Amino acid sequence: MNRNKELHPTSVTSEPASPTNSTGKEKMDVASELNSPTSHSHDIGIFERGIKTMLSIRKSKQNLNKDKEKESTGTLRGMRLSFRFTKSYEQDKTTICNDMEEIGEKIELEPIKGKPLSVMEINELIQNRQLLEAFASIKHLEDEVIAERDADKYKDNPQEFARKSKDVDLLYNSITSTIQSIVVGTLEHPTVEETMLASLVTLIANEEAAHPNPSNTAGPGSDLLGTPRKWREEWREAINESARKRVMSIPMASKEEESSWLDLHLGFLRKNLSEDLLKVKFAVKKCYPEDYRVCNTYVEAFHKAIASHLQDLSQRPLEFNELYALLDWVANTYLSELLLGHPDLKPEVKTENLSLLLTPADWDKLKNNYINSVKGKIKSYFGNILKLEITEKWEKEVQPEVEENLYNSSLSLDIQTIIAEHMKASRAISRSLEMKTLELCLAELHEFIPRFGEEFMEWNTSRDSPIFAPYFAAYINSFHDLVSGLQTVFKVNTEELQNVLAALTKNFRNNFLNKLRTKTQPLFKKILTKDWILATEKPDLLASTVSQFSEHLQHTKEPVGQELLCDIHKYVVREYITQVIKPRRKMKRETRQQVSKRMNQEAKILNNMLIDQGSASDWLLPAIHHIANIVGEKKKDKIKEYVMELCQDYPDIRKEHILAVLGLRGLGRAKRQAIIRQRYRLQESPDGGASSTLFAEIDAPTIISCF
Repeated sequence: MNRNKELHPTSVTSEPASPTNSTGKEKMDVASELNSPTSHSHDIGIFERGIKTMLSIRKSKQNLNKDKEKESTGTLRGMRLSFRFTKSYEQDKTTICNDMEEIGEKIELEPIKGKPLSVMEINELIQNRQLLEAFASIKHLEDEVIAERDADKYKDNPQEFARKSKDVDLLYNSITSTIQSIVVGTLEHPTVEETMLASLVTLIANEEAAHPNPSNTAGPGSDLLGTPRKWREEWREAINESARKRVMSIPMASKEEESSWLDLHLGFLRKNLSEDLLKVKFAVKKCYPEDYRVCNTYVEAFHKAIASHLQDLSQRPLEFNELYALLDWVANTYLSELLLGHPDLKPEVKTENLSLLLTPADWDKLKNNYINSVKGKIKSYFGNILKLEITEKWEKEVQPEVEENLYNSSLSLDIQTIIAEHMKASRAISRSLEMKTLELCLAELHEFIPRFGEEFMEWNTSRDSPIFAPYFAAYINSFHDLVSGLQTVFKVNTEELQNVLAALTKNFRNNFLNKLRTKTQPLFKKILTKDWILATEKPDLLASTVSQFSEHLQHTKEPVGQELLCDIHKYVVREYITQVIKPRRKMKRETRQQVSKRMNQEAKILNNMLIDQGSASDWLLPAIHHIANIVGEKKKDKIKEYVMELCQDYPDIRKEHILAVLGLRGLGRAKRQAIIRQRYRLQESPDGGASSTLFAEIDAPTIISCF
């Protein structure tokens, strides 16, 4: 065996670096354990204990001075080799990091001359990071032991062979630990130790050249002599450990210390990772040959470390803002120009083949947690809207604003703004998340609108507020705008929502009419009373009371405003006639004249007021006038003409209604029956062709007084 064999790194065909995209937790845990500082210290401790044991066994009765002389010779030679190595790198420092092959040619280990270094001396070289000299000496020792083994030198002394084999293994393990320490510390120092990294590359190349057979691996229970040490793989694992340590060292405050703890942490993570990768590209990469794929190796290592870290974060009980911050960082920040997509990292850093930062299951779980959180947030926002309406508007009785002659409420704008903001945020994560957000917003809206209506009705019932009618109109307008906005802006099918709003509007209308009925019934009951006939009651009092409600409908969007005005118009005429045709005592001629005049006067005021406000029910105009004319008419034939006109204008009028009107006029039973029997053929039910009904909704008296 030639102990003086030289190692030429430039003649070695380097093995391509393998992908490090695997995110398997088991592999990461094993790598972390092997490369952790604790593991390194453990290996060194074993080595030192092995050295002490070895030195104890090696004690002999030889002359101590002779041993010292030999050790001094070895030490001086080690110093000479160390000086030569350092001088060579100082002279070619710039060239080292630009052309690794040239460095390989310049740094060649001399053949071992004279007495080889002792194990302790080799260990000292390793501790001083003079790794090339240490490796040359270890390889010399390894070759010597292999040659002696092959020559059956240890046939009668296997313990000696085991001891020497262990020495070699411990020394190689010590270099392995030092390699790991150098690589892990590369990004921890302000500047990159270029000479040290160049020496590391040469060391790996020398080892690969010294142990060229990858299949020459030790089996269980056999020694490791002559087997590849796979330092390039150790280099990759050390980079993985470096990335893990760097990621885990990112500052992270507790939620108690800082409410925005996750936002801040992810910001630090982005900043530190970006700085590290830029350092790798511009300072570290040039110290390695191309086949090391330094940039991609570091990217893959950081990718795995971040994936593991984010997975841990995703398992925490995160709140709404924290969930969004994590989703946004993964979906947008990580691959953007703020980080891996930074222009300065191109083209070396490639992200096409990187795996997902989170597994599909973790990603879906994170999105589902976010959706559930959004649901709670939307419910809270809608609740705050209702609370503000109660405290800032209803209780303070603040009149709603009028815009373009319409009562305005911020309700629709507030709701659409909330939906739009959450959809925009979700859209930045994914289209599917945006759709889910819209769906849950609509679902919450379907629950909120009836609840809002109930609160409004309950508040209205508890007090008689002058702002009820204005806010009734304002909310009707706002709900109309809401439906329109959801259709045009959000492209939503609002059929279900319109059903919800239709039910709410119906309740509002019924409540509105009940309010009106409560206010006007006392006035209707005064019709044909003594004070009313004597004009003690003002003729416009009823119209004024009705107008307090109906005037607000002018500021309500169509068709609701006009439809409700028509309902009010019909209600007023119907209730007026109902009160008039009630059986009562016979009136004198002069009284009938006064009643007719007062009825015509009030009918005109009521009709003009409602038509001016926007009522389209002008078909109601003649009803009271016809009855007033019948009551005040002297001539019997003229009465018959008025009755005929009344029947023509209102085909739904029944015989009982006519008899009641004629009774009000003071005609006897025989004359009333004669008018009906001789001149008219009245239908017992309303005309099926009539577009509107009035008398069909009026209960006719069943007993007519004979006066």
